[in-house]
Amino acid sequence: MNAGWKGIGLAALLGVGLVLAPDIPAQQQQPAVPDAPTPQATPTLPGAEGTITPGIGSAEKPSGSKSSSSTTGQPQPAQPPAHPPAPIQQPVQTTPPEEGNAAAAQFIVQVNFVEVPVTVKDSKGNLVAGLTWRDFTVLENNARQHLSLFSVDPRPLSIAFVVDQTLPSNVMRQVNESLGAIQGALTPYDEAAVFTYTNGAKEWTGFTGAQGARLPAVLSLAQATGSDPMIPVNDGPFAGCSIRENGNCVDPNLQPGRSTGNNSFITIPKEIHTLNDAILAAAKELSTRPKERLRIIYVVSDGREYGSKATWKEVVRYLQTNKISVYATLVGDSAQWGEKWLDRFHLPFTMYDNILYKYVAATGGDMYAEGGVNNIEKSYAKIADEARTQYTLGYLSHESIYDGKYRSIDVRVDRPNVVVMAKPGYYPSAQDYK
Repeated sequence: MNAGWKGIGLAALLGVGLVLAPDIPAQQQQPAVPDAPTPQATPTLPGAEGTITPGIGSAEKPSGSKSSSSTTGQPQPAQPPAHPPAPIQQPVQTTPPEEGNAAAAQFIVQVNFVEVPVTVKDSKGNLVAGLTWRDFTVLENNARQHLSLFSVDPRPLSIAFVVDQTLPSNVMRQVNESLGAIQGALTPYDEAAVFTYTNGAKEWTGFTGAQGARLPAVLSLAQATGSDPMIPVNDGPFAGCSIRENGNCVDPNLQPGRSTGNNSFITIPKEIHTLNDAILAAAKELSTRPKERLRIIYVVSDGREYGSKATWKEVVRYLQTNKISVYATLVGDSAQWGEKWLDRFHLPFTMYDNILYKYVAATGGDMYAEGGVNNIEKSYAKIADEARTQYTLGYLSHESIYDGKYRSIDVRVDRPNVVVMAKPGYYPSAQDYK
């Protein structure tokens, strides 16, 4: 039984082997692999049978010639063009985009945001801190405005220093010695420019880093000796030439018969103090500074003004349009007690004895009357600290953005016995509507 089953199993295995491995050629045992498609020539554009050259088009081929690709059946490598391809100009969209094409839409928003820096002091002249937006009320053209911005963060300063070089020599010496303390009142984030004026304004340097080496070097170069005008006599027996040096007349115009007078009367030349022109030159430089910086003109002068080409009204309008505040240190005779109040009385057709207080009041700045080197140096630190710790208020004006008329501002603080210093108004500028 066992031998028989073994024989049957062997025969069955041999039969299966005959069925699974018949005598067939090896080429027919593997499935056939199809050939790769034959490369085809790139079809030409309709109407362009020749070579296409940018800017020229296609060149016509002779009728008898045939393409090399059609003859050989193989594609030819593309030849590089003789000239670089011309840029494709996209048509400018002049119609509003559709609702679905939001990526190409351009939104232009016209705003009328007004920023008002405010300084608050108590009755003793100390800065008042700790106020919130609820303590402030802002009126524009007697209409209350909703505050959309309230900040107490310090802002970087852009200060244009304007130094009067027509001061008397003793006062000018004090100012020269105090200029070295200006850099100590500034931070590395601030920038400063230096201007001086006698008969016209002079820019010594544009805006440079407040803690750089350039600023003290320029301040040392900008020092002057000042001026000591003598008092001439315009009538009487000594009217011919009352001011002489080594036997000669100091000013030939004071001699009889010259352009300023005759034998009996001599017209005394006027003093020149071009304060308006100097402030305007500094304001033009400040108007190019970024909007996020606080723009300040710092004047060290006795406030006298005569002989400027620009008027006070023109300069103030430029300052109010470009958000520039004027701060000052009053020196000389105008800094004496009670003198700065008497200087405000001006006689027509005469020189302004002090015009700085008008600039300060019209731009929301501040002014200190100081005498002596130590007090002048302290005023630099006071004003820099005062400008850096202001309250910044902002609102959206309800006036028309196309109206260039003057707009009055009234800032009030709900605290007793405080002094609020802010600009009384402004002129809208087209730069704000970008």
